[in-house]
Amino acid sequence: MQHKNSQKGRRKYDASFKQEVVNMIAAGRSVADIARSLGIGENIIYRWRRQALGRADSAPSESTSPSQVSLSEHLALQKQLRELEMEREILKKALGIFSRSQ
Repeated sequence: MQHKNSQKGRRKYDASFKQEVVNMIAAGRSVADIARSLGIGENIIYRWRRQALGRADSAPSESTSPSQVSLSEHLALQKQLRELEMEREILKKALGIFSRSQ
C-alpha cells in the first residue's frame, strides 16, 4: 500500500496569468470574487497586485512596460471615480431631504 503525500504541491502561476488577475482588479472586480472564481487565496492576489503596483510606481525605466505604468494610474482613477460616485449619491439624498422639508 502506497502512502500519498497529503500536502498539496505549491502551484506556480505564469506572469501572464498574474497580469490577467491584476487586470481583473483594475476592471473593478473584487479580490474576494476573483479568488473564489479561480480557486486561489486572496492573499496571493493582493501580493500580485502589490508587486504590479510596486513595479508601476517605481520610476519608469526602459524595462518597465507602458501597461505597468498605466495600471497604477488606472487604479488611482478608479478609486477617485468610486469616491465621486459616493459623493454624488450623498448629495442626491441630501437634495431629496431638503426639498421635502420646504
